[in-house]
Amino acid sequence: MNFELLIPITFFVCIAYVIKVVVDARTRRALIGANGSEELVRSIMAGEDLRQRHSSLRWGITLLAVGAGFGMIEAAGWQQLTPGVIAVLAGVTGLGNLAYYFISRRMGAVA
Repeated sequence: MNFELLIPITFFVCIAYVIKVVVDARTRRALIGANGSEELVRSIMAGEDLRQRHSSLRWGITLLAVGAGFGMIEAAGWQQLTPGVIAVLAGVTGLGNLAYYFISRRMGAVA
């Protein structure tokens, strides 16, 4: 594996994440500093918190499904990258996203 490529990619991802965090923090500060109604600020923060939890749920379910797909590939003993291997990974990724959809709908109906 070419670790020389991994370092710049990781560096780029870290910079992008830091920019996102700074922009989110400035947006929050501007929102609070604008002297908007306290109820409006709370509702926006609650909506953002819910969005972050749903994002974590989606990534968790999708990554579990992809892990299960890799486990199935390993259990089947496939060693070569074939269309069947790609189909298994694409299929479990889709199933993970569908599972997230149904779980988030159920959570929304309860909440």
